[in-house]
Amino acid sequence: MATIDAGALRKLRASTAPVEALAPRGRSRRKLGPGKPIPFGFALGPALLIGTWVVGSAIGAIDPETLPAPWTVAQTAGELIADGRLQSNLLTSLQRAVIGLVLGVTIGVVLALIAGLSRIGEAVVDGPVQIKRAIPTLALIPLFIVWFGIGEQMKLIVITTSVLIPIYINTHAYLRSVDARYVELAETVGLSRWGFLRRIALPGSLPGFFLGLRLAVTISWLALVVVEQVNATSGIGYLMTQARTYGQIDVIVVGLVIYGLLGLFGDLAVRATERKALAWRQTLGD
Repeated sequence: MATIDAGALRKLRASTAPVEALAPRGRSRRKLGPGKPIPFGFALGPALLIGTWVVGSAIGAIDPETLPAPWTVAQTAGELIADGRLQSNLLTSLQRAVIGLVLGVTIGVVLALIAGLSRIGEAVVDGPVQIKRAIPTLALIPLFIVWFGIGEQMKLIVITTSVLIPIYINTHAYLRSVDARYVELAETVGLSRWGFLRRIALPGSLPGFFLGLRLAVTISWLALVVVEQVNATSGIGYLMTQARTYGQIDVIVVGLVIYGLLGLFGDLAVRATERKALAWRQTLGD
């Protein structure tokens, strides 16, 4: 019968000691991820915020002249709905935001593809986009008024130019980060330019596109707030401007709540679409 050398046995034990040390003793393994999804977890933060507002108003910690109580704001919203002002102005704001968002997303994606798939395109496109990125929207409004007037065209251009920046930046970045081995594989199998774009470039840039889209949805509402206070005759921003003139703080808060809810549900819609479009990708959020 073969015998095991004592020195070899010691070496074997020493080699397995680090592996054994990694395994916890007497307890189950702890997962390092964020944990299981919380049902309706998106509502937890807003609910805590509203709860704080309710409690602060009820005990008198919040001055009603500074921030009206939630029940006062709800009553004002009911009055605005009853006379039809809230619905008509909200519809106008939604139309402006959606049109500007669609135009901005389309232009941003096209520019990202031009700059991401061509060195010449990047040299032509990237510089102007970065310049616009560094200039605040508020600083451009006086110039846009001179160029396009104070009508709907100016408002849509402001929203569109604000939205296309995050779409371009994130889509372009993820497009350029596509693994070069996939490009070599496409060349090896003889994919056409369109085939490469459809099978490799676009799928590879989708995570960046959705990240940019989440930012773009929020930015579209921010730009809308700004443009609707420039000689507007309708919209939630116009309603808030009129309320500021007459000192109606409760109406202003109603407008802020609406903007917040639109931003929240817009982000939720984008994230739901992203999960379906990128179901093949496993991340910590899954």
